[in-house]
Amino acid sequence: MNRIATTFAVALLLAATAAHAADYKIGFVNTERLFREAAPAKRAQQKLEREFAARDADLQKLTRQVRDLQTLLDKDGPTMGDAERRNKERDLANQTRDLQRMQREIREDINLRRNEELSSVQERANKVIQQIAQDDKFDLILQDPVVFASQRIDITDKVIKALADK
Repeated sequence: MNRIATTFAVALLLAATAAHAADYKIGFVNTERLFREAAPAKRAQQKLEREFAARDADLQKLTRQVRDLQTLLDKDGPTMGDAERRNKERDLANQTRDLQRMQREIREDINLRRNEELSSVQERANKVIQQIAQDDKFDLILQDPVVFASQRIDITDKVIKALADK
């Protein structure tokens, strides 16, 4: 019985060693860096900035109006008549509410559009990564989140360069 158990243990050890000895080619792509440095991601960011520039200017204008009205109330409020001060305070409250609504709407719209653009970049990146995996005969390519990845297996630069070429 001991011989059978020992033989079985040796067989398992040899099988595990043989499987471990096989060479695997593993790669890693830093997605955060890809979205920060890849040409399509940069173009998407510039597109978003252009798309929301007018709304951002309107937001800045309204912010200045609210700030100026608040300054006026702080400075001249004590010397104003009650009716005038109440009107200015009501205007300030309305403008502040409009400002908060506008900020929320812009933030939501920007997040929605950013997700759309990054999704497009991600699709293109996945195609490039699959092509690199086939061309370079990778067995496995990982993306974030990964606890640790050696620079030796990091192919992010290669993906960024391939995306720039397209």
